[in-house]
Amino acid sequence: MKKNVIIIGAAGRDFHNFNTYFRGNDKYNVVAFTAAQIPDIDGRKYPTELAGDLYPEGIPIYTEEELPNLIKKHNVHECVFSYSDIAYEKVMNLASVINATGADFRLLGLNETMIKSTKPVIATGAVRTGGGKSEASRRIVDILREMGLKVIAIRHPMPYGDLVKQAVQRFETVEDLKKHECTIEEMEEYEPHVVRDTIIYSGIDYEAILREAEKENPDIILWDGGNNDFPFIRPDLMITMVDPQRAGHELKYYPGETTLRIADAVVVNKIESADLADLQTVRNNVAKIAPNATVIDACSPTFVDNPEQIRGKRVLVIEEGPTVTHGEIKYNYGSITAQKYGAAELVDPRPFAIGKIKETFQIYPQLGPVLPSMGYSPQQIKDLEATIENTDCDLVLIATPIDLNRIIKINKPTVKINYEIQEIGKPDMEEVICRFLKDKKLIKSTCCC
Repeated sequence: MKKNVIIIGAAGRDFHNFNTYFRGNDKYNVVAFTAAQIPDIDGRKYPTELAGDLYPEGIPIYTEEELPNLIKKHNVHECVFSYSDIAYEKVMNLASVINATGADFRLLGLNETMIKSTKPVIATGAVRTGGGKSEASRRIVDILREMGLKVIAIRHPMPYGDLVKQAVQRFETVEDLKKHECTIEEMEEYEPHVVRDTIIYSGIDYEAILREAEKENPDIILWDGGNNDFPFIRPDLMITMVDPQRAGHELKYYPGETTLRIADAVVVNKIESADLADLQTVRNNVAKIAPNATVIDACSPTFVDNPEQIRGKRVLVIEEGPTVTHGEIKYNYGSITAQKYGAAELVDPRPFAIGKIKETFQIYPQLGPVLPSMGYSPQQIKDLEATIENTDCDLVLIATPIDLNRIIKINKPTVKINYEIQEIGKPDMEEVICRFLKDKKLIKSTCCC
C-alpha cells in the first residue's frame, strides 16, 4: 500500500526533496506541501508539469498551520521536514505535533538528495543565514578565474513565481533578472554574480539545471548555498561559514550542524565585529565537530564611497531581508557601518511601516532598528517603498547586495554600502582551493601554493 506523505517546506528544499526522492516513486503518494518562512507561497500548487505522471492534478500547497488537520484528513503516514535555518527546539516541537497525530516524522539525508555532477564541484554553505556565503562564493570565483579556469555557479532555489517557468533559470546579464521576474531577494543573490560576468543557474529541477550547466563545459561548478542548507549537488570541496555574531548557533539550528560536519574547510567570518568570548566558543565547537577541517579566519569589511555623508545624520538602515528576519542578526553590515562613521541615530522604521512590511515586523518582533529589504511580491515592494517614504530620517543607508534605487523610488539621500570577504593570515581560501585543484589535476603541481 502506498504511504501518504506531506512535505513540510518553504519553496526550496521541499521541491528538491520531492524531485529527487518522491517524483516517480510509486511507493508514496505526496498529498500536499506545507509552506512557511516566505510570505504568500501557500494557496498554490506544485504543477503537474514538474510533479510528473503520478500527479495529474498537481500537488496543493497549504500553510504550515494547517498541518495537523491535513494529516488527519488525508490519513498521512509520514511528514518529511524539508526547509532550513530552524532552531532544533522548533524542529522537534513540530515533530511532536506530527507524532501526536500518529504520523511519522522524517528527515532526508545527503545520499537520497544530492545529485552527482560530471564536473568537479566546490560548494559554499553556512551554519546560519547571513554568514557570508555570497561573499565567499564571489571570492572563490575570483580565485578560480585568476588560475585561468571557467566556473559556472548554481544557486540554491528561490522560486516564488510561476513554477513551470522557473524550472530551469539561467542568468548571464542584468536583463535576465527582469526576464525571469525576479524578486528583490533573488536579485540580491544573482545580480552580484552577473555584474561580474559569472553565469549563474537556479530554479526548481536541479537535475535538469545541473545538466544544462554542465553543457557549458566549465572546469568547476560552484554551488552557492542558501540559508544553512546542505548542498543539492554532491560537493568535492565543501566550504562552510561560521558566524561568531551568533556563537553557539552552529550546534542549535537545522541543518547548519550538518553543513558544518561535512566541511572540508571552515571559514570563521566577521572576526572584525566579534566578541572574543563568542569567537572562542565558535572555535571550540568547530574543533569538536569538524576536527579535520581546515580553519580559515576572515572578515567582511564594508566600503562606502562617501562616508562623510553619514556623520551626524539620523539614518534609516536597510539590511538584506532574510539575514535580519529568520537569520536573527539584529545588527549587520548597515548598522555597524552607520555607527562606525558617526551616525547620530539609527531611526526605527517600525512606527512608519505599512502593509506587508508592518506584517513582517509583527512576524519577527526581535528585529532591531533596521528595515529588512522584503520584496517577494509587487505589493511588498510597494509597501517597502512607502515605508521608506514615511520614515522620518536624514539619510537612507542601503546595506543590501544590490542598490535598491534601481528597483524602487527613494525620495531621500542615499548611501550604498558594499562588502567583500577578506581572509586573515594563512591558511586562506586560495591555498585550500589550490590543493583541491592539484588533487583534481586541474592545475600543475608547481602552480600557486
